[in-house]
Amino acid sequence: MRAWIVDTPGPMASRPLRRVELLEPEPAAGEVRIRVSACGVCRTDLHLAEGDLTQRRCRTVPGHEIVGTVDACGPGTGRFGWGERVGVAWLRGTCGRCRYCRSGRENLCPSATFTGWDADGGYAELAVVPEAYAYRLPAELDDVHAAPLLCAGIVGYRALRRAELPPGGRLGIYGFGASAHVVAQVAIAQGATVHVLTRSAQARELALKLGAASAGHPDDAPPEPLESAVLFAPVGELVPVALRALEAGGILAVAGIHLSDIPALNYAAELFQEKQLRSVTANTRADGEEFLRLAASLHVRPTVEERSFDEADQVLADLVADRITGAAVLVPR
Repeated sequence: MRAWIVDTPGPMASRPLRRVELLEPEPAAGEVRIRVSACGVCRTDLHLAEGDLTQRRCRTVPGHEIVGTVDACGPGTGRFGWGERVGVAWLRGTCGRCRYCRSGRENLCPSATFTGWDADGGYAELAVVPEAYAYRLPAELDDVHAAPLLCAGIVGYRALRRAELPPGGRLGIYGFGASAHVVAQVAIAQGATVHVLTRSAQARELALKLGAASAGHPDDAPPEPLESAVLFAPVGELVPVALRALEAGGILAVAGIHLSDIPALNYAAELFQEKQLRSVTANTRADGEEFLRLAASLHVRPTVEERSFDEADQVLADLVADRITGAAVLVPR
């Protein structure tokens, strides 16, 4: 089968992705095989390709926003049948026994495994997943628009929850890529006032089109104090900037799996008055199920740039250069 692998991690200019032919994977016990019809391109794929995220196995196929149909079932399966449409996300497996799993916090399981990092992902014609970690997709969402929701949407939704935005509250969003523009739609649909701060002029234009109250440069202060904020840009220098934009008691959630170093914080200006800084780690399956239902009911639709499977390396290069507005999705052609 056709696939892309992370060969030698490094800057995209060094072409760390390589297209190869691999044997078709066979599903093991408890697994189903998916014939991929769409795979979203996530910034985590870029972090893996460039080496910001340390490889856990050699020659991994990236991609963890997978939509496709079941075309083979391993022993002991039964949740999905042949031909059913399913989604595959970042979280691939947990132990089910540790205190985190038993308390509903499986995203913190020390034995958690992840699609496109611990096992091959969706930059391929076929992918295998434990059926317990696959999602049924709402009929309202077509393949291409569903794909970005499986990580950008789910993890972004968890970040929004971690920010504890009050009903009708004032939310700041720093960075406006695939995840952020989905979260903005959810927050606006639920009555929030959203202020977007991003360096991309095209992204600022999209933010206003989606209903943001304002869109400015990240170095600028929003037009009013924020009750909550989510940092999507992997830029540690923006942490103190966002904290200063919060009113007393405000919460900043950092959504990315990778973040550049945070400069020293000024306690009085940036953390005093019970402001909080929180990280976000992956998601639980409950997050995914809840978000997909919500996205369908709120008519959340990511802005997508549909790209050929053959362009995977170029798409990641475009992501580095901020040439992607919204979310890029690879489709077989």
